[in-house]
Amino acid sequence: MIRIGEKIPDLSLQVYHGGEIKEVKLSDFRGRWIVIAFYPADFTFVCPTELEELADHYDELRRLGAEVISVSTDTVYVHKAWHGTSPAIKKIRFHMAADPAGVACRAFGSYIHKEGIPWRATFIVDPEGMLRAMEMHDNSIGRSVKEIIRKLQAAKYVAEHPGEVCPASWEPGRETLKPSLELVGEI
Repeated sequence: MIRIGEKIPDLSLQVYHGGEIKEVKLSDFRGRWIVIAFYPADFTFVCPTELEELADHYDELRRLGAEVISVSTDTVYVHKAWHGTSPAIKKIRFHMAADPAGVACRAFGSYIHKEGIPWRATFIVDPEGMLRAMEMHDNSIGRSVKEIIRKLQAAKYVAEHPGEVCPASWEPGRETLKPSLELVGEI
């Protein structure tokens, strides 16, 4: 399983994107931030609400320099069928990756072996391919794209401002902290 601060594996994934089925490698996205969103399955209940919210914020994520990849254990043909029939999923312009053998899910530690599907999980990867943030939770709980954006903004900020850190609930424009060894010695 990949951990924070480690380089993500260079997996090849079949994706449905822009009306086409094609193969991509995670290294194809180097030089950009990546938001990888694992979800349990197409044609379900919570998943389309999350993917629609990602689609609604896709332009904002792109302005922040990020590409989005959604991943489930469904095939690209199921993704294509879902995209063609669901008004919510029709909005998607990002890559919808297929992981029917669970290779990506296992590599990221999100695979539920008993069910053959992933946990609902989000990974934020920097332009060098290093994992900077992750969140994983029960599949009955939907994620917040606003919080994904906030985490991406914080990860970008600390990458661009070495020596600074973002406090709890930090948002752009708010003060950051500059840890100092002198302060640590006073504690």
